[in-house]
Amino acid sequence: MPSRIVTVGSRVGLHARPASMLVKVAAGAGVPVTIGRVGDKQVNAASMLSVLALGVKQGEEIEVIIGEHENAEAVLDAIAAVIATDHDDEPAA
Repeated sequence: MPSRIVTVGSRVGLHARPASMLVKVAAGAGVPVTIGRVGDKQVNAASMLSVLALGVKQGEEIEVIIGEHENAEAVLDAIAAVIATDHDDEPAA
């Protein structure tokens, strides 16, 4: 199964906003997606409660695992982009 280690970019970790973005992408992927700290338990990335329960902070590395699928690399890229982006960065006024 394709996997990637991604560093969390949002300043306050995977809280409500970035977690909801992650869950939306994972739920629409059409393939199982799990995330978790490297070497630790993986959770369903399409479950908001499971993602929030991880309590992942900025700068932590998490592993994303995608089920076998013809578009697995594209899904992995999309999920990694959500995790690595700082969604707490406010645009300039």
